[in-house]
Amino acid sequence: MMSVLTATDPARGTVVQEVPAATPQEITATIDRAQSAFDSWRTTSFEERAEVLRAVAGHMRDHVDELALLMTEEMGKPITEARGEVNKAAWAAEHYAEHAQAYLADEVIASDATSSYVQYLPLGPILGVLPWNAPFWLAFRFCAPTLMAGNTCVMKHDPHVPGCAKAIADVFDAVGAPAGIFQTLFAQTPDVEQAIRDPRIRAVSFTGSERGGSAVASIAASEIKPAVLELGGSDPCIVLADADLVEAADIVTLSRIVNAGQSCIAAKRIIVERSVHDEFVGLLAERLGRLVVGDPREESTQVGPIARADLRENLHRQVTETVAAGATCVLGGELPDGDGWFYPVTLLTGVTPGMAACREETFGPVAVVMAADDAEQALALANDTPYGLAAAVWTSAERGEAMARDIAAGQVAVNGIVKTDPRLPSGGIKRSGYGRELGAHGIREFVNAQQVWVGPKQA
Repeated sequence: MMSVLTATDPARGTVVQEVPAATPQEITATIDRAQSAFDSWRTTSFEERAEVLRAVAGHMRDHVDELALLMTEEMGKPITEARGEVNKAAWAAEHYAEHAQAYLADEVIASDATSSYVQYLPLGPILGVLPWNAPFWLAFRFCAPTLMAGNTCVMKHDPHVPGCAKAIADVFDAVGAPAGIFQTLFAQTPDVEQAIRDPRIRAVSFTGSERGGSAVASIAASEIKPAVLELGGSDPCIVLADADLVEAADIVTLSRIVNAGQSCIAAKRIIVERSVHDEFVGLLAERLGRLVVGDPREESTQVGPIARADLRENLHRQVTETVAAGATCVLGGELPDGDGWFYPVTLLTGVTPGMAACREETFGPVAVVMAADDAEQALALANDTPYGLAAAVWTSAERGEAMARDIAAGQVAVNGIVKTDPRLPSGGIKRSGYGRELGAHGIREFVNAQQVWVGPKQA
């Protein structure tokens, strides 16, 4: 019986896309094409590569509405956010087209050689294993630097967004990109191991769950292949008494509900200094209570559905267990009736370490507020997690910068929203993963930093 990858509209519960899953032979054939393409792509100039990436970006900007709708249908992203994501993906392509050559410029290092330097050379076909929550952005966060470095890309997207995955590959075909430099692999999750173990795949980029990352990293390590892992987070957002509480409430609300809260870098644990706790909770409740939950196709919708039924069930378990443990549910917290996998915007206060919504990553529109006596205790609470992806601090700029050094996270925003930006590196520590994506750091993950020593030796 043929296996298929199925996309279900989370707002309606209806199947919108079915794509046959790749057979073992098709996986091998895809990697064959990636290797053949690499043999010529690796010799192209930065400008030739940039021309392809700019064409891809232009095509996406010209077709933003139809590409955005695929995300809305397959994983429930509100249409206004989906358009923004397509444009951000195009920006990533344009950014690396513009800056890759400078990022990978030869680095001259003085030694006893007549000349010595490091040059950054491509490795070969790179496998990207990606999740459903930002189908276009994460694809281009992976492929734009990888392609500009001279590698080829095999993208194994999440099985719940096959239409998005196909559309991304179709964009490369539409602009006449060299065959095989970017391919979508419609593989079931267990079949990813075959691709990782194929000797022509030189490295793996994985974004997803801690459990999935552990499995991918273990297989890659057994084949002595590098990997970059961007995993989950239980990101703290510290709000101190000297913060601009109104602005903080505005930004924390946005950070918590983008993509219906289904984001690794969303503000998950909001740690508020006790002297302003009640005032801040009031501001937050007012803003969260105004948000419009509804059909993600509607322009007015701010919060769409949870992507899958099982994810909603787990989110509700986290909420109910946390309330049962003593937290207060200020807003939401009840499963709604009707079609689709919607979850109400929820605000929990009185949350303490050990409660489910604090101990686990919450993937949904659930704001968790914890109280801290002072900045020192807030820092301790922020770091009391096995994760270390991102964090935010609301206080004076000088104090926030000083605190950033003591926060165990790969990314800290002071008086602003935590976000990803093609110009700046992002990634985690501890159980949030390793390696970096984006910026100059990201493009150097999948290259051979080759040292060249040219004689004769100098005295």
